[in-house]
Amino acid sequence: MKTLTSKIREDLISIVGRENAVVDPERMGDYSHDEFSLGDISRMPELVLKPRSPLQVAAILEIAGRRKIPVTPRGGATGLCGGCVPSPGGVVLSVENMNRVLEIDADNQMAWVEAGVTLRGLEQAVDEAGFYFPPHPGEESAMIGGMIATNAGGSRAVKYGVLRNYIRGLEVVTPQGDILTLGGKLIKSSTGYSLLHLMIGSEGTLGVITKAVVQFLTRPAVTRSLVIPFENLDAAIETVPRLLKRVIPVALEFIPLDVLRISGEHLHKTWPCERGETHLLVILDAAGEEEMDRLSQTVAEIALEKGALDVFIADTPKKQDDVLAIRSKIYEAIKRDTVEILDVCVPRAEIAAHVKKVRAVEQKHGLWLPTFGHAGDGNVHTHIMKARFEKGRVVPLPEAEWREKFDAVREEIYDDGKARGGVISGEHGIGLVKKKYLSRSLSPEQIELMRGIKRAFDPAGILNPGKIFD
Repeated sequence: MKTLTSKIREDLISIVGRENAVVDPERMGDYSHDEFSLGDISRMPELVLKPRSPLQVAAILEIAGRRKIPVTPRGGATGLCGGCVPSPGGVVLSVENMNRVLEIDADNQMAWVEAGVTLRGLEQAVDEAGFYFPPHPGEESAMIGGMIATNAGGSRAVKYGVLRNYIRGLEVVTPQGDILTLGGKLIKSSTGYSLLHLMIGSEGTLGVITKAVVQFLTRPAVTRSLVIPFENLDAAIETVPRLLKRVIPVALEFIPLDVLRISGEHLHKTWPCERGETHLLVILDAAGEEEMDRLSQTVAEIALEKGALDVFIADTPKKQDDVLAIRSKIYEAIKRDTVEILDVCVPRAEIAAHVKKVRAVEQKHGLWLPTFGHAGDGNVHTHIMKARFEKGRVVPLPEAEWREKFDAVREEIYDDGKARGGVISGEHGIGLVKKKYLSRSLSPEQIELMRGIKRAFDPAGILNPGKIFD
């Protein structure tokens, strides 16, 4: 890879205009990292470009490919594994200026949006049209291009799936500067290899997503949240398969009470129950109140049969808002002491055993490893903390103490996930942080096929180099 000469720099800036380029080192610092907590992986780019059209993206990539200049695509930078960190320097290509909702097609129930549209912006546009965009990966400032590039998931995947299930078409610029239109306003296609789905989850290593056709759905009439406390994790998790045989919830999460308390205190809100060790949060939707009451009754009966201590129903908008706020802000409440959030995904029936292993690792290494996640889809979020949790208090540790244990903790958890038929990432992606562990999930043959795909799309290796694998 080459560095930027003054001539190449000026040629690139001329494509987008000086007002859409960042050259000041102080301002470029914002483009040197994502939300991964450790600054070790941050890297300053040599230039930041903010194109306004696919033609500008194509012109940038044509020059970069010819001159062997690395280009790192960037959306909202809400990722947690260094996926948009410009590790080789070079150019950061930010899609933030391509932020228009181009069309809301009510007849086909599809939106045509640019890659820089945020999750919040997409949801608002769809909602104003009277519809519903089900996936909610979390941070609402995330941009649709980045969410597609990581195949973002979220808690609603139990009933509604992940981003891949809602992307019908893409406009993508290849590393050679060609503009491809993949898919369209189509529900079905068996026309050749699906390059569309190959792009989804490719983490910006195969092409730059500039536009997307996004499916949306009819809005459910009624939603309701149920909080169900259990004495221990085993009882909570054993309830899950029985529940899923009779009800398909929007979301089904297991959460320890200690982190719910911390999040509640952070928000000055009160979680509806202080009993038990592990709580299930069940979110339901339905076409009407009668159906909702029937679903709620079914969930309650199953949970109580399996030893639930009680069932609390958030049946008013305020109660629902409080419950969802406390759940969604857990990371914000403990972020200061978090080193990394793992997103191991295992078969649902393996969740309890995997969490038991995490607790054994916690005891072995003396680090707090709060663990919760999506009981309905097996995605388990273990937070590796630079702290202990003692008598209800978070006790920070000296850096030397947690640093020497960090890699061993991560490796033991990944190995246990693999032993249970799982993978190292269910929704965050691989990026920089996880690439050395990729072989713990995939065979050498699979990785070599992926390398071959990368070479076919990007023979010069300029696009987001160093991510997923070297």
